Amino acid sequence: MAVTQDELYATLDLELSWSESALPERERTKHVHRLHPYHGKFIPQLVEVLLERYFAPGDHVLDPFAGSGTTLVQALESGLDATGVELATFNCLLIGVKTARYELPLLREELNDVYERIGVEPTAARRPSRYLRDWYAPQARAELLAFAGMVGEYVNSDVLRVVLSRAARSARRTTHFDLEAPRAPQKQSYWCHKHRRTCRPVESAAAFLKRYTLDTLVRLEEFAAVRDDERSVRVLAGDARDAAYGEAFDGVLTSPPYPGLIDYHEQHRYAYELLGLDDRREREIGAAAEGTSRAALEAYRQGIAGALAAAVPALRPGAPVLVVVNDRRNLYPEILERAGLRLEERLRRHVNRRTGRRAGEYFEDVLVARPA
Repeated sequence: MAVTQDELYATLDLELSWSESALPERERTKHVHRLHPYHGKFIPQLVEVLLERYFAPGDHVLDPFAGSGTTLVQALESGLDATGVELATFNCLLIGVKTARYELPLLREELNDVYERIGVEPTAARRPSRYLRDWYAPQARAELLAFAGMVGEYVNSDVLRVVLSRAARSARRTTHFDLEAPRAPQKQSYWCHKHRRTCRPVESAAAFLKRYTLDTLVRLEEFAAVRDDERSVRVLAGDARDAAYGEAFDGVLTSPPYPGLIDYHEQHRYAYELLGLDDRREREIGAAAEGTSRAALEAYRQGIAGALAAAVPALRPGAPVLVVVNDRRNLYPEILERAGLRLEERLRRHVNRRTGRRAGEYFEDVLVARPA
């Protein structure tokens, strides 16, 4: 017999679970959390609740799998210092742009100047790679490369790099309903499941570049108004298994990669191609290409345990280690033990935003551990 909704919700931590009506998409992507789409990130409201439960203002929180920087951004909004470790160079760029302090008048002047130049100077600055030739229509490709050629002229060049990447994601030759992980370029008209009509692949990137230039300015200004300027963020670019922290932390709050699910470098391939970023995928833990064989799962256990174990010596006595994960394979009790951590509690939450082609019930655990 299927469980009733009341029976289901009796097993959940309702403070960590939200309905769509209670937490609409615009709230889950507030201010800088929408600077660039990122498959696999956890929602800022979850981080807010966990920071309030387990940390105090002025504490220093560590995220050894910083991803798109959700923990670090929310730490600044909640009055905490934060350190994040991240392997992927695009992610480091994105976190840096989200958490940097800006001279807002200069930022506003530069982005408005860039906005006026989009589409006016369409000459590509360099020869496109095979990837760019395959995935972008000629006009879109020229507009993206022209924008890339302008980036170095501005003080806030990293902000422009994120704008460029976001526009490149939207301007690819793919279907409207499969922007997240398209497998092959879409060069012909197609029946669009999203719009319920025949659509064509994108031909131009200029509209996206203009829209995201202005949207990025608004979001950075919104975050500047709510962040705690007394608190700071540090991003360590590299492998968390090799991290040498040199300081003490009041706890960990992280959402590690899942085994065999997402290739976090391939997810942003367009950014690596356009921006010339260093690709470090050979060190990625749980990459989709590795699959979920017995050997792959063991490598995953070793990788996550190694990253957490590297953090343990830097934790203050009794510090909480909060791991947000869907542990359907029950890998984490062993991972935590290998890392020198003791599982104290497992909180279950219902995950919001399961929509469209990814519809369906989905749950996560918040594992609460402490140094053994």
